[in-house]
Amino acid sequence: MHRSPPDFASRVYGPQRVAAIVATLVEEGITPGHTLSGSGLTEEQLRAPATRISYEQAAIVFRNAVRLAPGPTIAFRAGIRMHLTAYGMYGYGLLSSPTHADLMDFSIKYNRVMGPVAGPVSYACSGGTAVLPYEVLLSSDPQDPLYRFALEFAFAVHLRLGRDLFGPSFGLCALHVRFAEPEDLSAYRTLFGCPVAFGQPRDELRIGSPWVDHPPRLPDSVTHAMVSEMCQQVLADLPRSGGVSSVVRRTLIDHMPWRFPTIEPMASELSIHPRTLRRRLETEGTTYRGILADVRRVLAIEYLRTTRMTTEEIAERLGYSDASNFRHAFVRWTGRSPQDYRAAKA
Repeated sequence: MHRSPPDFASRVYGPQRVAAIVATLVEEGITPGHTLSGSGLTEEQLRAPATRISYEQAAIVFRNAVRLAPGPTIAFRAGIRMHLTAYGMYGYGLLSSPTHADLMDFSIKYNRVMGPVAGPVSYACSGGTAVLPYEVLLSSDPQDPLYRFALEFAFAVHLRLGRDLFGPSFGLCALHVRFAEPEDLSAYRTLFGCPVAFGQPRDELRIGSPWVDHPPRLPDSVTHAMVSEMCQQVLADLPRSGGVSSVVRRTLIDHMPWRFPTIEPMASELSIHPRTLRRRLETEGTTYRGILADVRRVLAIEYLRTTRMTTEEIAERLGYSDASNFRHAFVRWTGRSPQDYRAAKA
């Protein structure tokens, strides 16, 4: 199964991966300016929550890292910095997965919302071993140093997320990679401690017992269902993204629950004037109010379907001043009251 990003130019992804590369190279005395050279990004932008980057920019930074790296450990060290908390709502979805199979399904279906440089494209379990074929998105040539760097980074990320989800003893049982065996294997041995097969027909990450039967440490079916719905909304936006509407939706999701801002603070967070934000949204055929209403609608439906929260509790969680305003809004969205909707879905 081959999946490519919608396009390389759209700036719709968070800068977390690039920030991890920059921070790791700073430890080697390499300035952020050198690592970011040619990408159009600044160190200040990497710290701004509303910053969105493109695959094009990520590829430039990763290729700079390949050129600047003083040794073979940079990709591993940068990837292992990527804790679950760097992933926002996607991270909540992983953490709340009720079972390991749910976790794998969620990861494969929605990892693209984070703009991975490489990631799993399928999942199969046989004989107590889970096999996850990987696809590298920044390069298609296994002989390209960028290909190797991106895959090593992604494998280290998977290890870090596994430890955050299951505990510090989590480990992999094998790695298969398409590129040739490097001269120095010490970084592989130190970080992964598992067999690595080079020159293979495909890139794979393998997980063995007991982890294939382990749920994450904080399973919660309600939260998992809610986050899955939100990730589906973001995923649906990606083919036409590149516009500000997708950025606004993602930023609203990062604010939930309770703290949905009005357009003025949202514009400030995006570093543009409110009038400019309104104009750009109009160009894309939408409004800030419409995007906010859609986010609230999706969440409200998910709460009514999967929780026992009262109308008042849902209204508060969605940032309404009182329950009656929420009820009126819900009737506009669905043609039914919250109580009637819940009863029909029972």
